[in-house]
Amino acid sequence: MNKIIHLESIIKNYYPGTEIVQALRSVSLEINKNEYVAIMGPSGSGKSTLMNLIGCLDTPTEGIYILNNNDASKLNDNQLAEIRNKEIGFVFQTFNLLPRYSALENVMLPLVYAGVPKHERIERSKKALENVGLADRMEHKPNELSGGQRQRVSVARALVNNPAIILADEPTGNLDSKTSIDIMALFHEIHRLGNTIILVTHEETIAQHAHRIIRLLDGQVESDVVNEHPIVNGK
Repeated sequence: MNKIIHLESIIKNYYPGTEIVQALRSVSLEINKNEYVAIMGPSGSGKSTLMNLIGCLDTPTEGIYILNNNDASKLNDNQLAEIRNKEIGFVFQTFNLLPRYSALENVMLPLVYAGVPKHERIERSKKALENVGLADRMEHKPNELSGGQRQRVSVARALVNNPAIILADEPTGNLDSKTSIDIMALFHEIHRLGNTIILVTHEETIAQHAHRIIRLLDGQVESDVVNEHPIVNGK
């Protein structure tokens, strides 16, 4: 199999005041290209810390993190930002859209940072919005869109740079149940087209869409199992 993520003996400590908080305690795991993985765990389990490390938003205290053949565990902030923009598409619970920008302008942002020429930025962003069913909403600002439409804009922005991984943090947390089903159907389609998806969630029903479920407890991997019957299109 083609490994896209290799985590080996990852430790992450935080130092609030004089104490040491061990958020991750020697976590080792691998994720292959085109896997659909859910990372679960209660509050304080380390799942947000693990997501930040996988997403190159932070680096481990100890251990090795290889992302798509890049050693991300030893990069500085600028290098992390570069690898983040190139390799990872983020989808957040709160959408993280800029309110004064149109849907099209929001989707173009990663391409601006990547230095893509303007005409190509526009074409690729239009295509990404068409792919998530928002061809008729490109000029709308976030406050003119429903929650589900805003999350679709977020997904289009995550996809526009053709990243190696889609990293989704509680992507249905602010959505009603029907809209959640629609968004998860969209993730299913993205996975079917060959993308690697990592879903961070505390909701069992959302995790059940993934093909593999990793559960964390007290900063360690408690279980890592194949989901034999993932939910597809709400069933």
